[in-house]
Amino acid sequence: MTELSNLLRTPLYSLSCKSHARFTDFAGWEMALQYSSLKKEHLAVRESVGMFDISHMGKFSLQGKNLRSSLNYLVPSDLSNLEKGKAQYTVLLNHNGGIIDDIIFYYQGENENDHNIESGILIVNASTTAKDWAWLRKNLNTQDIELKDNTQDFALIALQGKQAFQILNPLVKEDVTVIPNFGHLTTTIDNEMVFIARTGYTGEDGFEIMTTPLIAQKLWQYFLNNNVTPCGLGCRDTLRLEAAMCLYGQDMNEEITPLEAGLGWIVNLNHDFVGKEILSTQKRENVKKRLVAIKMEGKHIARHGYPILINNETVGEVTSGTLSPTLNKAIALGYVPYNYSKIGQKLTIEIREKLYPAIVVKKPFYRRS
Repeated sequence: MTELSNLLRTPLYSLSCKSHARFTDFAGWEMALQYSSLKKEHLAVRESVGMFDISHMGKFSLQGKNLRSSLNYLVPSDLSNLEKGKAQYTVLLNHNGGIIDDIIFYYQGENENDHNIESGILIVNASTTAKDWAWLRKNLNTQDIELKDNTQDFALIALQGKQAFQILNPLVKEDVTVIPNFGHLTTTIDNEMVFIARTGYTGEDGFEIMTTPLIAQKLWQYFLNNNVTPCGLGCRDTLRLEAAMCLYGQDMNEEITPLEAGLGWIVNLNHDFVGKEILSTQKRENVKKRLVAIKMEGKHIARHGYPILINNETVGEVTSGTLSPTLNKAIALGYVPYNYSKIGQKLTIEIREKLYPAIVVKKPFYRRS
């Protein structure tokens, strides 16, 4: 265990210490990088079940008049018909159509006494929590909508893998197996609020659980006692990369639009939103560059920032790369010109001044059966 000074710690930090976690600085938080080995933790999620402390992520509660309509202007997805108990993965956009952050909005419904008053939860990335908060405060009508930053008030656990259901179900009165994908509910454990969502960042089925620090500690210990493997940020990254899920700050940023990042499925041009004109043009004329899935022909790993070449000319760069523990192959994401983004396109990756062959493949690299 390495001591890191001046960093925030989650409510589960001490329990992670007891499980012999190795820690790292992530967005100003002292977070578990791994507990046993990256491969063991990765395969536990793929084959059975694992748990992650993701309490560092930003947690905002929103309540106010016509919340969905107000938030709708800041995202390219249409939230107007989002039902109570459902969630939407989307992005906050700047005026140039660039991605401020990727987020999940959980809609909790209307007030019983005033149907114009709506409430919801936003989960945002740890590295962009302050930026997102400032953007929302600036662009939402705070006279009509109350925003609260609960980031340090609640803990967040991701329980991921096919056995997540049988682990979680005995703890709550509701049947969690009937929660739909991107569905959520609020229940209680020991008379404390527990928010359960069928979402994740691993490519596996499972849940993300937000609750008070005390209940989170009890849940973590219960999961440990029931042979759930504690997992760190190391395998969280390899899992999301196998599922071809973007990491903000690496695979997308404020210079990248959702259409360039391969997130066209979240863009609905039938409503008005910040940056719409740029996305409309890109949709009509095609993007100039595009994020693609890359498979190396050998085991050499293409890392962030490595050049991508075609015909000995640099045309793009790798944004994320790893050796896939599930596939035992070197995989990566990277941006190339649109004309070179088709599946089957042969590429060359420059790795430490040597050139290695690769190919554009279909996303994701791994899909659960």
